[in-house]
Amino acid sequence: MKQTLKTLIRNIKSINGNSLAEFATTTALMATLAATAAPKLSEMSEGTKGEKSRNEIDKLIKQAGSYYQDRADIDGRGSFPGQTKFNTSVGAANGQTYSNGDASTSGIVLAKAASLAHTTAILTDLSVTGSAGWEDYNETHAAVWASVFGTSNADAPKPNGAVGIIDDADGTAAWIELMGGESLKSRFQDGHYVYSVVAGGGSGNKVYPPVLYVGDIENMTDFNNVLEP
Repeated sequence: MKQTLKTLIRNIKSINGNSLAEFATTTALMATLAATAAPKLSEMSEGTKGEKSRNEIDKLIKQAGSYYQDRADIDGRGSFPGQTKFNTSVGAANGQTYSNGDASTSGIVLAKAASLAHTTAILTDLSVTGSAGWEDYNETHAAVWASVFGTSNADAPKPNGAVGIIDDADGTAAWIELMGGESLKSRFQDGHYVYSVVAGGGSGNKVYPPVLYVGDIENMTDFNNVLEP
């Protein structure tokens, strides 16, 4: 035991302390590494949020597909949350919802024109070319889009400054029920999930289905998906 203590004391005495210059060099190196690593960590965080947003949009699309099939079994035609019937819209190019209920030859022509205008407005917002795309949450997009979980939902709040988004109570109730009572909140500070449904129309062998678009207003050009039955 005595010999062990002597050996321990000798080993401690043999350890040389670091000089002040060595300490300063090490500190400077650590500071440099921290400064260069910070942007990468930030990018990783943004990337993680983006991946989460895409996954949740895909989840909404999947649940909407189940809803569509359920409505087809009940009504004879599939429809999406927020639609009173397959040929009614959620959102529109001019801010006014429309119905393609006239299945006559002339009615179908008008219906397809209304659906095309709505589709064009949506694709313009999702465009990555020019300045038309919706790349910032506080842009105004004239009631083309409705909130998935409600504009005043405390569990998934719409960010202050985001305007022109429809608050559709019936659609919101359907979405929340689809998600088992849960409201999905975007991981982005200024994110919020929105959707738009281009109305279907026609009848018989001339019928065409509605089309659903879902996105995150953090950057709609990057975070969106579509379901066309």
